Amino acid sequence: MTGTKPTRTVRRGRIFPEIQWTPEQKAQRQAEREALYQQALPIFNKVKPELMQSHYNWYITIEPNSGEYFLDRDEIQGALKAHEKYPNCKFHTFRINETPVCGTI
Repeated sequence: MTGTKPTRTVRRGRIFPEIQWTPEQKAQRQAEREALYQQALPIFNKVKPELMQSHYNWYITIEPNSGEYFLDRDEIQGALKAHEKYPNCKFHTFRINETPVCGTI
């Protein structure tokens, strides 16, 4: 029996095309992220020297309003600890090393 195979429509593009951010919304989001980073950076710089010795290459998730931070070897677990204590807050995560960058470039 030689049946025809159904043709499949290839769909390319966004998953939710109705959700489109304007350049102003993107700029606002970037400004919010930068402000959060600038709030968390002084806290990180204050605790970094002592943590470099004992927690090198661990992750530190900082809640900038309270100044509290959470340490873990896994980036996700540190963020989950922070979300348990502060469920409605935003956090910033650094890696404890010479360049406090998470991930690779």
